[in-house]
Amino acid sequence: MKEFLKKFTIPFFVFVTGACVLIIEIVAIRILSPYFGNTIYTVSGVITVVLLALSLGYYFGGKLADKYPEEKNFYGIIMLSGASVILLHLFSMIFLPVFGYKLPLIQGPIISSIILFFFQSFLLGMLSPFAIKLQKLRLENLGVGSASGQIFFWSTLGSIFGSLSAGFFLIPNFGIDKIILGVGFLLFILGFFVILKTNLRFKIFLAIFALVLIFFFITSLNFDPEGMIYSKDSLYQKIFIYDGIYDGKPTRFLKQDRNSSAAQFIGSDELVFDYTKYYALYQVFNKDIEDSLVIGGGAYSVPKALLKDLNNVNVDVAEIDPLIFELSKQYFNVPDDERLSNFSEDGRRFLHDTDKKYDFIFSDAYSSFFSTPEHLTTKEFFIIAKDKLQDNGVFIANVVGSLDVKPESFAFSEIKTFKSVFNNSYFFAVTSPDSSGPQNIIFVGYKGEEGVDFSNPKIKNNENYIISGAFQKEIAVNNFDLSKYPTLTDNFAPVDYLISKEFKNIY
Repeated sequence: MKEFLKKFTIPFFVFVTGACVLIIEIVAIRILSPYFGNTIYTVSGVITVVLLALSLGYYFGGKLADKYPEEKNFYGIIMLSGASVILLHLFSMIFLPVFGYKLPLIQGPIISSIILFFFQSFLLGMLSPFAIKLQKLRLENLGVGSASGQIFFWSTLGSIFGSLSAGFFLIPNFGIDKIILGVGFLLFILGFFVILKTNLRFKIFLAIFALVLIFFFITSLNFDPEGMIYSKDSLYQKIFIYDGIYDGKPTRFLKQDRNSSAAQFIGSDELVFDYTKYYALYQVFNKDIEDSLVIGGGAYSVPKALLKDLNNVNVDVAEIDPLIFELSKQYFNVPDDERLSNFSEDGRRFLHDTDKKYDFIFSDAYSSFFSTPEHLTTKEFFIIAKDKLQDNGVFIANVVGSLDVKPESFAFSEIKTFKSVFNNSYFFAVTSPDSSGPQNIIFVGYKGEEGVDFSNPKIKNNENYIISGAFQKEIAVNNFDLSKYPTLTDNFAPVDYLISKEFKNIY
């Protein structure tokens, strides 16, 4: 047994710390997403900072191991890394709410990652070269190559375990706060118990410090902002549900990461956000809607409106996050209606796999700058959507962009892409076609040959003000030179990059 412990104690600790590194890295992205969006800049910023910290940790850890090759130093670093992870959580509760929304959306993730995730990643990086040195001293007959291979094996295996456990177990079942604090306490306790051989005063100091940290842990679990009635990390995002005021009326809001995705007036079925009301444009093209699909559930505002408008309609909803549907039933009065079918699938995958043809498809899966799934912006996606429409079917999508004419524009690239698939297409600026600021832009594609003139008196006299006023919101796309903008494809869709050009003028 003694020989077994001598051989595998260091690899065990390397396995655990390797797992913790990947858990912190994955969770770090979720920590920053509510403030900077789940974009390539958030992912790249976190990975860059963690890798930089680890590389510096490897370098200085190796020097420290050569100078002070003692096991108490190794376990002391583990304990210190645990304390730094716990302090990270406490500091992030102060730093991000104050500065998160003030930092640029492109550089902000890197700045925040350096402040919040660099130090503990640096400490954890110091452990691998230290472990190699200690393992070589423990097992004198073990060569340097074998010791290095052994340590890297267990460290990488731990990282694999940490990556899988974060994605498949921890995030789906626990809040980000609990995961971070759990990792911190695990590291702290592991290091603490191993170095209990030190003098009594140091033991007492560590015990008091641990009690203080436990106190912060307990009190932090009870933090809820004013008006918040629900918050949880789902498989895909941080979900908030809170009550507030919109347009002078009591309103319940759904927020997914940084994206205020949906809302409902308390005590009223009236749609809150103007862009959602544009679903009614289907009536201009095809009033005989029987089968409809909504991609992106939100608070199920559009599905509820369709069920209310049409007695014979069947509404399928492709909402990738299974928790959203359950929350919408609980907090947003989604009816238990046999005409409503929910599918917890990606919208594009659902469209590809289904044999069903629809009269109407409404896509609202990218309703802000901070949550734009690239695979739902490409020519290939629109081809799939058009193929799954019945003849005379209508596809409507809500896109957020700017009509400011500049060399690189997500909105105009997306318009060009959409027009390449839907020859019979129309575009509406929810705020104003003359506005160059960020706004919701409604894309309408009609799988039919007959064109529509929205200045027609029959349309202008419609009782629905969205339909009657559509001619004032229609974008004269032919007045823009779309040739200079790229068509977005599965092979080339730099959506985050194009949107970042909007950020420079907006935030």
